[in-house]
Amino acid sequence: MFADPASVTIAAVPSTLPRVDVGAMKAVYRKEDGTIKLIISHTEGKRNRHSVRLDIEKIAVDPLSAENFTASMSAYLVVDVPISGYTASEARDVALGLTAWLSSANLLKVMGFES
Repeated sequence: MFADPASVTIAAVPSTLPRVDVGAMKAVYRKEDGTIKLIISHTEGKRNRHSVRLDIEKIAVDPLSAENFTASMSAYLVVDVPISGYTASEARDVALGLTAWLSSANLLKVMGFES
């Protein structure tokens, strides 16, 4: 099990996320004001899936009406592995290869719809 509370830094601002829910294959960490949530979950079957998801929300201003609204987004990584053929270390190495490729420059290109 991960440390409780979890710590996430977004745009150089650290946030503390206490664990608010835990199950056999899932844990949820949430900032006290509810604006940031980290979900770590796993599913087992013909393929094992490991998921880490970060949900965030903020108050934004609609540029047309100048009214405030709640905007939300998510970023997540899923590692999908067959039940045999890859060790945990090999699967980690593949995921690390992907996250290394998603450097700041490449991620900005993806967010700009490049492919």
